Amino acid sequence: MSAVRLLWVPMLVCLTHALLCHGACVEVDSDTEAVLGQGFKLGCISCKMRGEVPASATVDWWFMAKGESEFAHIYSYAEMTSYTIDDRFVDRLAWNGSKKTDDVQDGSIYILNVTFNDTGTYRCFFDRVLVFPNYEFRTNATKFITINVVGNATRGMASILSEIMMYVSIIGLQLWLLVEMVYCYRKIAAAGEEALRESEAEYLAITSESKDNCAGVAVAE
Repeated sequence: MSAVRLLWVPMLVCLTHALLCHGACVEVDSDTEAVLGQGFKLGCISCKMRGEVPASATVDWWFMAKGESEFAHIYSYAEMTSYTIDDRFVDRLAWNGSKKTDDVQDGSIYILNVTFNDTGTYRCFFDRVLVFPNYEFRTNATKFITINVVGNATRGMASILSEIMMYVSIIGLQLWLLVEMVYCYRKIAAAGEEALRESEAEYLAITSESKDNCAGVAVAE
């Protein structure tokens, strides 16, 4: 029973590492076409390069309307609290990203009741702090999304390609996890066979020694 437990421990460690470190985050581009009067998700995902390292992140959104030359700060998310800063978006922006965590990797927001004035370029800015045992490391990421507001919904090629890439990424991660599981299984199986061979050799040695002792006792009598 103890040998079985010992074989399962590395498998569980290996699978946990695969699930936690590689299967939690996929970066997908945002849609770029919004429909007048409807809601629209501004997607912004920034995955950590070191998934096993604890971290905290804040997200800020900026907007430059079509025809303008400067970005205006419109939204901020920090410590699980959101703030709408620009009067044009009051009561029209909602957090649609990572929930109940300071370790934000999905910084998406949702625009309610889209208007033609929402046409323009949005800038998403991640400010992240990775917490290592003896120090902290600050990093950041910036993404730009240019959206066009239309009167009627039309599925653009960019939206279709984005969705295809999302599914390809998910399938790729699942295949990687399968390969990792097979590798772990083979490694553990090899270790188990080696342990069985060692146990068998030890058993044969003990049996041989016992026979020699019995023979010695018989001769003495």
